[in-house]
Amino acid sequence: MMTGFMVSMIVAGVMIAVILAIAIPMDRKYIVRENRRINYRKTTIFLRWNYFDTLTVVLAVYSVICVQILNFLISGGYTVENNYVQFFTNQSQAWTLVTMIYFVMRLTNTYKSIRAHYGEAHAE
Repeated sequence: MMTGFMVSMIVAGVMIAVILAIAIPMDRKYIVRENRRINYRKTTIFLRWNYFDTLTVVLAVYSVICVQILNFLISGGYTVENNYVQFFTNQSQAWTLVTMIYFVMRLTNTYKSIRAHYGEAHAE
C-alpha cells in the first residue's frame, strides 16, 4: 500500500470518530422518536442551525481545500505515485461525498419538519 493512501485512511477514521462523537449524543438528546420513527412535530432541531451544521460547513470547506491542493499538485506534474496526490485524492472523494449526502438529508428533514409544524400550505 502507498503511504498517502494509508495516512488518508487514518485521518478519515479519526474524523469519522469525531463526527460520530458529536452526532450520536445530538441525535439522542434532540430528536424525538415515537415507534422508532422521528416525530417531526416535536423535533425542532431541524428548523434551526446547530453545531452539526457548522461541522458540515467546515467539512465542505476542507473538501474544497483538498480539491484545490490536488488540482495544484496535478497541474504541477505530480502523478498518483506521489503520496500527497494519493492523500488529497482520497480526502477529496470521501468528504465531498459525505458533505453532499448530509446536505440532501438535511434538506429532506427540514422540509418534513416544516410540513409537520406548519402544514402543507406553508411547505410549498
